[in-house]
Amino acid sequence: MTLEEIIGIVAGVLTTVAVLPQIIKAIKTREVEDVSPYMYIILCGGVGLWTVYGVFKMDWPIIVTNGISFILNGIMLYIVLRSWKKNRKQH
Repeated sequence: MTLEEIIGIVAGVLTTVAVLPQIIKAIKTREVEDVSPYMYIILCGGVGLWTVYGVFKMDWPIIVTNGISFILNGIMLYIVLRSWKKNRKQH
């Protein structure tokens, strides 16, 4: 494995797991009022396109890390949108 591949894999893993603390906090506290769903919509679009790019290039580190990132960011987006929906019903 080359240094370039190692750097790419480490970068992909770090980027992928970066959202985990936010997801954990949102689940524990159930507070996401200050979290922008627009950021997660844009982020899901970006990592989704990176996943497609990885498929075109047949680059498994890009496919796997961005595919997982898409799922994790989608989970966070779901949590935020579910909270917004509940808050709108209460008002």
